[in-house]
Amino acid sequence: MTSPSSRRAHVVGLGLIGASIALALRDAGWTVSGADLDSDIEAKAVASNVITDSDLSPGVDLVVIAVPAGAVASVATSILEKNDDPSLIVTDVAGVKGSIVDVVLDPRFLGGHPMAGSELRGLSGARADLFAGSTWVLTPTDRTSAEVYSTLHGVLREIGANVVAISADDHDRLVAVASHVPHLLAGSLMNEASQVAEQDAVLLQLAAGGFRDMTRIAAGDPSIWPDILFENREAVAQSLASLEGRLRGLREALLEGGRDVILDSLLSAASARRQLPGRALSSDDLAYLRVKVSDEPGVLATVTMAASELLVNIYDIEIAHGIEGVGGTLLLAIDAQQTQLFGDALTGLGFQVVREQ
Repeated sequence: MTSPSSRRAHVVGLGLIGASIALALRDAGWTVSGADLDSDIEAKAVASNVITDSDLSPGVDLVVIAVPAGAVASVATSILEKNDDPSLIVTDVAGVKGSIVDVVLDPRFLGGHPMAGSELRGLSGARADLFAGSTWVLTPTDRTSAEVYSTLHGVLREIGANVVAISADDHDRLVAVASHVPHLLAGSLMNEASQVAEQDAVLLQLAAGGFRDMTRIAAGDPSIWPDILFENREAVAQSLASLEGRLRGLREALLEGGRDVILDSLLSAASARRQLPGRALSSDDLAYLRVKVSDEPGVLATVTMAASELLVNIYDIEIAHGIEGVGGTLLLAIDAQQTQLFGDALTGLGFQVVREQ
């Protein structure tokens, strides 16, 4: 892509996420246009300087699709068919990936999902810093070129996101546990409390910090969730069934005096919670791996997915091309404490790896 002042992006869908992406790119020096089915929202976005206009220009560098999951594939396909620019990159932000990646086969498309949100809704809730420190999932396939992945990775890092790469199927299975089911649980708990409060109004006055923390996401925009949940119904249903079994075991332990069962459950949960990733790194904590790669489909996906499986965050990625058809070198910036772990893993996968400090 060209210099920051001339980079152009277009965002389709100007709700909370789409408008926040537009603001983040704008603050990073991009010229950002956008579109929404609601013409009033488009007009407000232009008036508030979220976007410059609603036209998708032929020379745009990046298109971000922020529409309901069920509509992403058709929107992406339409845009890609109308634009033959080989340098164009199209991505999306839908919370379900398998049904999209299986349909949009153009190598210029790379599915994505920012794990960020807010209880605020729509254009009025948009923030340029919404993605700072958040995890942004990319789902590369054998069709994904190193250039598309590294360029989009760099853009997302530029707006503050931490990028991880996993397959679309793994994304849908894991996000059911990490995002979709928690939203259903928050809503169920809030509905249960609300029903009890109809008879005992004092309940909501007794709602402590834990209750408020657990139900906060229930205040988010409910209109986006049915589409996401039905697109990922199998993984969500399986996760709910597993959770139902866990809750059933706790209920039986309470009725039967199983103190050790209850304590073990709470202890293991506390330990797991403390291990959630969250450490930020400075440049002094980074080290670099040079990875020799061949010029064949799926190589980059293999490298990036191996990083995600080991919880290794790739903070930056550069590509040094060799002779055409021979391959090249990936320069990966990662946590210095993880260079041995990740380097050994890549070596085990058959890559030639050189470590640099």
